[in-house]
Amino acid sequence: MVLLANPRGFCAGVVRAIDIVNLALAKYGAPLYVRREIVHNRHVVGELRAKGVVFVEGLDEVPEGSRVIFSAHGVSPDVRAEAAGRRLHVIDATCPLVTKVHMEAVKYARAGFAVILIGHADHDEVIGTYGEAPSAIRVISSADEVESLEVPDPARVAYITQTTLSLDDTHQIVARLRRKFPLIQGPASDDICYATQNRQNAVAELAHKSDVVLVVGSANSSNSRRLVEVAQSHGSVAYLIDDAPDIDTAWLAGARTIGLTAGASAPKEIVERVVHSLQELGHTIVVTAGDTRETVQFCLPAELRS
Repeated sequence: MVLLANPRGFCAGVVRAIDIVNLALAKYGAPLYVRREIVHNRHVVGELRAKGVVFVEGLDEVPEGSRVIFSAHGVSPDVRAEAAGRRLHVIDATCPLVTKVHMEAVKYARAGFAVILIGHADHDEVIGTYGEAPSAIRVISSADEVESLEVPDPARVAYITQTTLSLDDTHQIVARLRRKFPLIQGPASDDICYATQNRQNAVAELAHKSDVVLVVGSANSSNSRRLVEVAQSHGSVAYLIDDAPDIDTAWLAGARTIGLTAGASAPKEIVERVVHSLQELGHTIVVTAGDTRETVQFCLPAELRS
């Protein structure tokens, strides 16, 4: 039997980012430049590249005066300034929930707080957020790093987080921060996005009912990797796969129930291919587990709304 997690796959921020690229292509034509991967999924990037999208690592690769899209993960003020200096026409696909974290960083830094950014230092989202106030922000990724933190004033400390972290790990880090800095302030609502929370809750439930959990997502997708970790922490064997051919049949030996979910940047077509492959391997019964409904939608940039 295959248990399909609900919810799974695309979140509102990913849908918005991909829509922005497709609408911009329709309106302005190719070539259209995108700084970094629009979302962290090689299938999505490959399909857009085939349509004429040019993905670049830096803005120096974009011809002056061209149109460029910033990815869903956000950018630092330095990148925005560089774009203005090169007279680039920018369309911003930053997820609104990432923008919220940027605004929190700016607010706390301007108020004179030391800002603890919980996240992975090499992730595009964290790099962009850190760039908002590099002199005020310290990046940590584990509870063990808390003890060595030093701040100018322990009474003026705040924390913010990357949006795609493990809920359990983040709660442990925040608890450790509160013990060390009893007056620490934090966001009014969780920075970890609704989609990350919902998918982690769903895969935790799935793990208790499955012998093996497969997570569809690319290796550079933070939220997909966290789903594997959550499934493992709840007692299931779990693997990250990019597509159906990545399935090793040895993983499934003796498994009666296979849990299947997908990261927030993984297309539903890939999930459907994986289901088909599992059915061909004899796991013909497919059941959906979970009843969480997601109704979040984000507005498009003004230049594309028409």
